[in-house]
Amino acid sequence: MKFIKVSLVVLLSLALCHETNAQTGAIQQARIEQGVRSGELTRHEKRQLKRQQRRIRRDKKKAAADGVVTKAEKRKIRREQRRADRNIYRKKHNRRDRD
Repeated sequence: MKFIKVSLVVLLSLALCHETNAQTGAIQQARIEQGVRSGELTRHEKRQLKRQQRRIRRDKKKAAADGVVTKAEKRKIRREQRRADRNIYRKKHNRRDRD
């Protein structure tokens, strides 16, 4: 029951506030830091997630280097961010603690 309520809240919040790519990166960084503070993420998990965030930032920079971000580049970045979002959720909820 609790899972259904949480899922509904997440879906509604995603539908109501569609953030930009820059906001998504900042939000994901904050979620990683919160997971570290709460002990939900191990050092290894944090390292993996941070590496993934660096890769996304690098790809954004490469896409904008020529002054034009194509649809394909935008699609690739969005896909990477969705994958990173899933990874953050999964690693925070995998019942491994920093203890």
